[in-house]
Amino acid sequence: MLIQFVNPLNSSPFPILECIHIVGFALSIGTIAIVDFRLLDIGMRRQTPAQLAKDTAVWTLVGLGIMLLSGMALYSSDPDMYYLNYAFLGKMLFLILAITFNYTIHRKVVASGASPGKTRVVAWISILLWMGVVFGGIFIGFLNPTLDLKKV
Repeated sequence: MLIQFVNPLNSSPFPILECIHIVGFALSIGTIAIVDFRLLDIGMRRQTPAQLAKDTAVWTLVGLGIMLLSGMALYSSDPDMYYLNYAFLGKMLFLILAITFNYTIHRKVVASGASPGKTRVVAWISILLWMGVVFGGIFIGFLNPTLDLKKV
């Protein structure tokens, strides 16, 4: 009797879920980046950062919802591959930090109209946290699914 290994990457719903996941990321991170670039005084100068954040808030939440729901579906396709992967664990750490930062410090600074120095620091922290999420996602496929450092 031959036991056949089924790679979740080859199953038909996985690539579709992956595309949906990326669309959710693009929507949420894109809207957050618009506000961050405005905090850095790059583009959209006719609107305040607070107004941009208000205008994009619904789209940010929709993107986060799509990303989180599709991410849970992707994770359920092969939990062992994910929870034993350093890139996935890093992605989850950055995701928690980025969402927490976005809905606490970032939101407060955007609404307050803080000094340019403070807004720049907050914008760069936000951008770097979200880049950590993206790069963690990219590297999931390139790292061995193991927490054994001898096999990495």
